[in-house]
Parts: sequence; structure tokens; C-alpha cells
Amino acid sequence: MKKWLKRLLAAPVVFIAAVIVLLEDWLWDDLARIAAAIGRLPLFHQIEAFIAGLPPYAALAMFGTPSLLLIPVKLAALYLIAHGQPALGLLTAVAAKIAGTALVARIYVLTQSNLLRIGWFAWLHARFVEFKTRVYVAIKSTSFYQAAHRQYLRMRERLAALLRNRRSFWRRRWEAAIRLSRKWKRSEE
Repeated sequence: MKKWLKRLLAAPVVFIAAVIVLLEDWLWDDLARIAAAIGRLPLFHQIEAFIAGLPPYAALAMFGTPSLLLIPVKLAALYLIAHGQPALGLLTAVAAKIAGTALVARIYVLTQSNLLRIGWFAWLHARFVEFKTRVYVAIKSTSFYQAAHRQYLRMRERLAALLRNRRSFWRRRWEAAIRLSRKWKRSEE
């Protein structure tokens, strides 16, 4: 097969893979913070301490577990799509991807030092990071990425502002309720 035909056929696959890597990279830090907050709860804290103390190959098994656990959920999403419920199937697949990414991010943080003690894993990790960096640099140089990234940053700012305003809205309501309560107490005295 000619080189240009191979490139033409591979382009959509490479594009989809790059988009997935990019989305996971965008979500990774935020999802890791959420998972870390959950991990501070007493029960999960003990589980995290156990996971962090695992030897290298047990840590590797733990690192791969979320992917295996999500296979039935992804199959259910495919079933829903195949049986006339594409929106629910897509929503299920996206939710599974987000939950899986959050779980993998947290487990990776907990087990990274032990995982990198495995020679072949450290070699693969270095190659993956190198590949991801090349893909990310190529994607970041496109005008499409730059526009999408600006939109993403605007959405984050709006969400943060909304949450700040929401808190202040509820705080104002709480303070008004306290003032009203004090006023009623004074009128009763």
C-alpha cells in the first residue's frame, strides 16, 4: 500500500487518539484532586495507605484494576447504544471514562514510586510520556487547540465565579435568617 494511503487511513485514528489523550490530560489534575479529597475520608484514607504500601507488582495489579472493573460498564454502554438508546449509552460510556480516569489518576499517584521500580514499566512509562509530550506539542500548536483551550479556560472561570456567587448567595440568606431570628428573639423579650 502506498505511504500516502496509509497516512490518509491512519489520520482519523491518530486524531481520535490525540483527542482522547488531550481530554484525559485536561481532566487528569482536576479528577486527581477530587479523588484525593475523597481519599481523605477516614475509610478511604486507610485503603489509600494500604495501596501506597503495596510491593511493585501488586501495585501494578492495583493500577490495572479500574480498567478491568469498567469493562462491564462499557459493555453495558455498547448494549444500550445497540438497542436504540444511544444517548444513555454515550452518557454511560462518558461517565465510566471520567470515573475510570479519576480512579486511575489517584492510584497512579499512590503507586508511582513502586511502579517505576519495575524495569519494563519504567521503560514504557518514559516512552509514553515522551509520546504524549510530542502529541501535546503538535496539538498545542494548532489554532483549533488554542481556541478550544481558551474556551475551556473561560468555562472554568465562569464555573468558579458561579460557585463563588452561589456561596455568597447562600451566605447572604444564612445571615439574613440569623438577623431575622435575633430580631424575633428581641421582640419576644
